[in-house]
Amino acid sequence: MASGSAIRGSRVGAGPMGEAERGDTAPRVRISYWCANGHETRPMFAEEAGHEAPPTWDCPRCGYPAGQDQANPPSPVKNEPYKTHLAYVKERRTDEDGEAILDEALAALRARRGGA
Repeated sequence: MASGSAIRGSRVGAGPMGEAERGDTAPRVRISYWCANGHETRPMFAEEAGHEAPPTWDCPRCGYPAGQDQANPPSPVKNEPYKTHLAYVKERRTDEDGEAILDEALAALRARRGGA
């Protein structure tokens, strides 16, 4: 059984805060953005910052970039697939270079082991 006169889940100074205590909110404006999938996103900006709204906004539904022109939304960004270490090596070396390096490494290994 709880004791005392404290209200559970509250803290000192907690209470209803209205506009009188917080101050007035800045005037706001909603700007529409459309992505390539046709999703509309309408984030709010301060009215003073309305003329400085970003040209693109990430769509919260699909993640594509969204623009302010509904007829011409920005195209989705193409991500290149992850390259393996071997893919980077193959870009720098030819097959002949690889064979030469392998033969050199095998010769060094055989020399250390004292083999043929």
